[in-house]
Amino acid sequence: MEAMKMKMFAVALMLITTMTLTAVKGVAAADAPSPSPTSDAPFFVPTFFASLTALAFGFGLLL
Repeated sequence: MEAMKMKMFAVALMLITTMTLTAVKGVAAADAPSPSPTSDAPFFVPTFFASLTALAFGFGLLL
């Protein structure tokens, strides 16, 4: 049981590290123009929550 907790902790740590590195890489494009109002950029927030919910179901937190 303890080994499974350590594996889940390692997976969560890798996901956090990957998300952090992805966010830091995006900072370099600060001078890029903003997306047009017709782009799908405003739909990022609902997509984030949907992905978070799917991840919670994957870990069995919302059963």
